[in-house]
Amino acid sequence: MSACVPTRHDHSSRSSRPPRSSGIKRPHSPPPPHRGGRFRIAGADVSASITVFLLAIPMSLGLAVAMDAPLEAGLISAAVGGIVAGLLGGTPLQVSGPSAGLTVVTAEFIQVYGWRTTCAVTIGAGLLQILLGSLRAARSALAVSPAIVHGTLAGIGVAIALAQLHIVLGGSPESSAVSNALTLPARLEQVVPAAPLIGGLTVVILVLWPRMPGRPGRIMRRVPAALVSVAVATAVAAFAAPSIARVDLPSWRSHALPEMPQGPVLGLATAVFTMMLVASLESLLAAVAVDKLAADRNSERSADLPEPGSGPTAPPPPKRSDLDRELRAQGIANTVSGLLGGLAVSGGAVRSSANVRAGATSRASTVLHGVWVLLATGLLVTALEWIPLAALGALVMVVGIQMVNFVHIRNVHKHREFLVYGATISGVLLFGVLKGVAIGIAVAVAVALHRLARTRITVTEQDGRHLVVVRGQLTFLAVPRLNRTLGQLPQDADVLVELDGFFIDHAAYEMIQDWSNAHAAHGGRVVFAGRSGGRIAEPPSAAHSCCRPWTPWRNHHCHDRPDSAGLTSSTGLTSSAGPTEPTGTITAPASAPSSVPGATDSPAPLHPMPLHPGPALTPLPSDGADGTDITEAAPGRLPLGGTQHPGAQTPGPQPPAALPADFTPDHDAAPARRTGGQRLVSGLSSFQRNTAPLVREELARLAREGQRPSQLFITCADSRLVTSMITASGPGDLFTVRNIGNLVPPPHAERGDDSVGAAIEYAVDVLGVESITICGHSGCGAMNALLGAGPETPNTPLWRWLRHGVPSLKRMGSKRHAWARISGRLPADEVEQLCLTNVVQQLDHLRAHGSVARRLAEGTLQLHGMYFHVAEAQSYLLTEGIGAGHGLDEVFDRVGPSAPYDPYEPAELARTGA
Repeated sequence: MSACVPTRHDHSSRSSRPPRSSGIKRPHSPPPPHRGGRFRIAGADVSASITVFLLAIPMSLGLAVAMDAPLEAGLISAAVGGIVAGLLGGTPLQVSGPSAGLTVVTAEFIQVYGWRTTCAVTIGAGLLQILLGSLRAARSALAVSPAIVHGTLAGIGVAIALAQLHIVLGGSPESSAVSNALTLPARLEQVVPAAPLIGGLTVVILVLWPRMPGRPGRIMRRVPAALVSVAVATAVAAFAAPSIARVDLPSWRSHALPEMPQGPVLGLATAVFTMMLVASLESLLAAVAVDKLAADRNSERSADLPEPGSGPTAPPPPKRSDLDRELRAQGIANTVSGLLGGLAVSGGAVRSSANVRAGATSRASTVLHGVWVLLATGLLVTALEWIPLAALGALVMVVGIQMVNFVHIRNVHKHREFLVYGATISGVLLFGVLKGVAIGIAVAVAVALHRLARTRITVTEQDGRHLVVVRGQLTFLAVPRLNRTLGQLPQDADVLVELDGFFIDHAAYEMIQDWSNAHAAHGGRVVFAGRSGGRIAEPPSAAHSCCRPWTPWRNHHCHDRPDSAGLTSSTGLTSSAGPTEPTGTITAPASAPSSVPGATDSPAPLHPMPLHPGPALTPLPSDGADGTDITEAAPGRLPLGGTQHPGAQTPGPQPPAALPADFTPDHDAAPARRTGGQRLVSGLSSFQRNTAPLVREELARLAREGQRPSQLFITCADSRLVTSMITASGPGDLFTVRNIGNLVPPPHAERGDDSVGAAIEYAVDVLGVESITICGHSGCGAMNALLGAGPETPNTPLWRWLRHGVPSLKRMGSKRHAWARISGRLPADEVEQLCLTNVVQQLDHLRAHGSVARRLAEGTLQLHGMYFHVAEAQSYLLTEGIGAGHGLDEVFDRVGPSAPYDPYEPAELARTGA
């Protein structure tokens, strides 16, 4: 945002809030934080905790059965995860407990080392998590390829499903996924009908319960499907299969506590590291998912609320996860759980998503769920012992199947990472979790190296002109092929080299540079282009001659101008010609287009810019579809285009236009100038292709919430004055009124105009803007017309409107008013003097409007005068005293780039007297 008009980039932006003295409270502002640090429990947290508790009980018992661990260990870990991790964690809405991801790992450790040593391994994993969290290594864990993480969890899910299928069939699982798969046919031959029927009933309810239709279905779905399925299966088994195997909770007196680990040191260290790795990754991924679920829930609630001020406001969103704190809390919970003889703990996506959807607002729901589990272990033992093992096995089997997420598979396939995903799953199933992760990492590295070395080079020829397209990264591995291809081109040919990649190393750079120099020495011409044919680089002077957000605008104007000094194509590419300029360079116009004030009509001279080594490039992944997300290099490097991000103060340049398939550079003919209609259609298409996907979410938010601009901006309709560019503003920031001469008719003028007055009244009284800016500009045609007007002017709409500027003309000629001045210099001529005086006079007209006068008296509105010099691209602000009616000198101060202007800063308020 420019100095005169502070913009609002988010709800909490300092520049969009009213002065402290105004007493205005902005809508949707979060309530003040509670004092005293008391642990407050909301009604929504109590109901959510009960929902999660009803889900956690069958899940904890089922996972304990799947691990062949003591059943009470599952209840201990659920209680510890809820209370300890809930109180200390960095993700308030995440629910921790026994982990489905750790099922295979823990089951293997129990078989190899026994239960008590496994508890010691859990303690060691917890201590290692505490250490890593203290070293702030949580974010580093998320750097692992998503294909590896999701492949690991999917492999564990498949292993869980195979193991629990044996329990559903009435048997016992084997020690590995391969053994479970191999022995499954024999298990089917020995099946007893009771267990499969109870397990099938559980699966059917689990699948159908969330899909119950209508209003009754919405009410019934408030009860977790896991609880309903286990409860129904238990009731049916009590009457239909009284002899079926059930849960057997041993006495707490026989509960086993950890012992000093016994076994090979390397094996135990590997076990500790494996448990820590799986538990940490699952917890951190669940934390990120909980953040997204909570944000989506708050967005939905905000959309359903009434207009601001007419009803309740949305609750403040929970804080974003502190992953390092969460990792430390998981480590403490694992240490406590291991000491008490419980299972390993991690954040669970199933329990956490149920907590968010049940309406939890704080960590109180997580802690209360742990308290309910703790109470149930002492009060509900008899009821828990009626649960059939087949029902718990079916529940865990469905959880394992759900870990194979088809959305993840589609994303992995879209990003060409399915090979890594499949290798990780296979490694986990065949060799175990740790070895499977190692296999996945090895395959990911191999795929990355293959992509880095894979460079495709194609050559096409048309009418003696050659197009060389290099797709992929240019490294030393591609130098021999590229050198051979370029060497086969005719030495005097016109060549366009399109580099479709984001990295070029030093060896490839030197080879291209040497070939380019040699080719030009023999009379050939070379153009280097980025993806889709956009010019690859230009001199720093040209790169900064226009504001970067308006690069597409500048480009289509540059294309309209014939360029006699170089080779011009329909895409605007320009090359140095023959021996007259250094070859192997990229050239571009050194000055702005002729449509910009101050530019000449003659073609700008071309200045060479040598290619620089590729290692200086800053890589940014491409979306691969249309090339709109390629990196932009710093000045003097090798940019290949870029994208503009919504809300950014200095967006990157837009993607270049697509290169036509029949590209044929013409040495003689310049491209035809496009008509206004063609420009309109082209601009609309460019917006829909490049910009609309980036701003659609923000515009949808504004459509829901309505407009709440903080500024009314009154300026001239001159086409050279782009308000959003000079103020760096975006959608929803400015309420803009444009007319000939930025005039504000007095409210009771003889020939008044209600359109401007209506906009002022609407902005001040309805929208409640905080400031109004009147902006004039250099070379204003309206001011020129006023100066040249004769005693008799025609009675046309234009001249009837310009009569509102006559007071400005009289003010400039009056001896009672000092001439407006620009700080540091005098006005260039009488036209500029009138432009400055007109801004001051229109401020006087503005203060005469009743709504403006009332808000000024209340101290809740500020007026600003502004002057924009088009040729210099320089803004000037009127000394604020004159805007407040203090009668100070009418001086416009230059706005510099180093000190952003904020009218709400104490120093600025003191200077202006506001």
